[in-house]
Amino acid sequence: MRSLRGLSILSPFSKQLLDFRPSSKSHYFRTAPLSSNAKRHVHTRGEACSAPYPKRTHTCGELTPAHAGIHVTLTGWLLPERKVSKTMSFFPIKDSSGTTQLVLRKGHANAHLTALSELPVESIIAIEGEVLVRPELSRRNEGTGQIEVQVNNFTLLNPAHRNMPFIPSDNQTLVNEDLRARFRYLDLRRTALADNIKKRSQVSQIIRDTLHDDGFLEVETPLLLKSTPEGAREFLVPSRVGQSTAHHDRKQTPLFYALPQSPQQPKQLLICSGAVDKYFQIAKCFRDEDGRKDRQPEFTQIDLEMAFVSWGVDSNIFSSNTWRIGGHEVRTVIEKLVRRIWQKVEEITLPSSFRVITYNEAMARYGSDKPDTRIDLEIQDITPSLPIHARASFEDLGDILEAIILRPSENSSFLRASQECDYENEPNISRSVIADSNLLNWLCDNRSINLRLSSEEHALLNKTLGVSSGDTIWLSRRRKIPEGGSTALGRLRTRISELAHARGDYVPPTIPHFLWVTEFPLFTRADPDKEFLARGRWSSTHHPFTAPMWQDIEAMYAGRIHQVRGQHYDLVLNGVEIGGGSVRVHDAAMQEYIFSQVLQLSDAEKSSFDHLLHALKCGAPPHGGIALGFDRLMAILCRTSTIRDVIAFPKTGAGTDLLFRSPAAINEDVLYQYGVRPTRC
Repeated sequence: MRSLRGLSILSPFSKQLLDFRPSSKSHYFRTAPLSSNAKRHVHTRGEACSAPYPKRTHTCGELTPAHAGIHVTLTGWLLPERKVSKTMSFFPIKDSSGTTQLVLRKGHANAHLTALSELPVESIIAIEGEVLVRPELSRRNEGTGQIEVQVNNFTLLNPAHRNMPFIPSDNQTLVNEDLRARFRYLDLRRTALADNIKKRSQVSQIIRDTLHDDGFLEVETPLLLKSTPEGAREFLVPSRVGQSTAHHDRKQTPLFYALPQSPQQPKQLLICSGAVDKYFQIAKCFRDEDGRKDRQPEFTQIDLEMAFVSWGVDSNIFSSNTWRIGGHEVRTVIEKLVRRIWQKVEEITLPSSFRVITYNEAMARYGSDKPDTRIDLEIQDITPSLPIHARASFEDLGDILEAIILRPSENSSFLRASQECDYENEPNISRSVIADSNLLNWLCDNRSINLRLSSEEHALLNKTLGVSSGDTIWLSRRRKIPEGGSTALGRLRTRISELAHARGDYVPPTIPHFLWVTEFPLFTRADPDKEFLARGRWSSTHHPFTAPMWQDIEAMYAGRIHQVRGQHYDLVLNGVEIGGGSVRVHDAAMQEYIFSQVLQLSDAEKSSFDHLLHALKCGAPPHGGIALGFDRLMAILCRTSTIRDVIAFPKTGAGTDLLFRSPAAINEDVLYQYGVRPTRC
């Protein structure tokens, strides 16, 4: 069926579709049914135009006053009409590049254009018209705000359903997240999400250009690997392969691939091979862990590895160097990359190098291994300020007494939040509000601390700490050697700042605060996420391939595991860890010792790393690398609190996909082909 300028004959099927009425309860559409004029714009073979239509000459985001007077054809989504009079209306038309205002002048000569008013919102149209400069008082400086297009003709390419789940262009009503996830293709039509996807592509290009210019090779690594005990739960993929490649697998049991938690082993093997000196990849990774606002079961990381990285600095020569570990070459590359991203995307010039602190300093001053240094609240160890007898009661047990002191003259932004902050979930925290009545006994009155001080000792302590009436003191007792990722006062510090921000009392600085955290404990027993694999054994704080600081190698071989620091570095931005890496173990004997004597892996667990150990014995260079969380980085650049807003098709917080309905059950006949038998409870 031929269509001339969008005019065609209506088929019986199309007539039924266009006469469809949504429920009277629907609040999404208020459009009247199409007139016969509008129906003539629908092609006979169904609701969509399936015939040649006018070719687009420009996008909806590119027209300027320089185009005034020319005839253009635009294609896109029709947004709600704004009537000016009986004879004049404005319609926005939108595509992925932007929005253009259409002017529709109705009259006898333009009778065929009245049908545009009767089309459902979000219908796809092609319009032909003339570019006009807007009247001076109607001009806007952003986007296409200085022009409009007077419509001469239009073609309906595909009418939108009259009862869509929600209207993407309705900025006043943001529907619940599950509905948006189920109809993600509509959600992505919203300008905010579409802009996030574009920015992600822009940053991806900057990353590739920068690393290629620095001599890095982009290499793809396998997605189907073998399950290994590296720390996180893995996604397993059943295979129909009939025989295992491992010599010790004699039984006819189901075989599985594992999706990589990261390309850690492949990238190290690339460097060991000598074929690649500098590797990078924008890599897909998979971890079977509970969904959170900053985590997804499948995620993307900017993955790097370099040969011949340094192995620390000589403290006798560089005594003031805060970066006392190896891998400064990786640091240089990452700082250059991040500076370029912020310069091109945010138009912000970052410092030539980022601040560096150790893990111990981060935990002592901020109570977190990924501190937000924008928050002007610091923790202090007040144990040295206590009288000798009180100090001894802490030191004998290996404990310290920490405090956050809020003063009205210095911390006014946080005072109301501090008063309202709920700390019942933190049993090791207590609060004292200082007044004239308790100025000389506030510590003695604190039952959770249980100290006896005289009035004179209290007065001296107040003088040392600068405590006066009106101050609020938060106290917490903890082990002197920090463990894990945060302390009780560190969590409280974050909670107070969030509450103050929500109340409008505190606005974080807009300048990004980048921070390197180094010298983490190489091994830990304080990571609940790894306990399912460790089962009471030591586990690697980062991963089992991280090298110890050269100063602590002797302690490791002597069995003083808790004293060993790793050549591990995390990059933190505004309290969010956006990347982590390390110098790797390149000595096969040291790697074997870590597997066997420290982590106490079984022979079966160690066999997963046989190929890596052999590669280290074949002339592996010193090497190191890093992985930046691309999704987290983009969430910060797009100013959104959830990484789901920067991923085209994310999973929900529970790890499910409501759009593609995954994960899903599999037919038992299919499972049988993989040697998998379902169990029934």
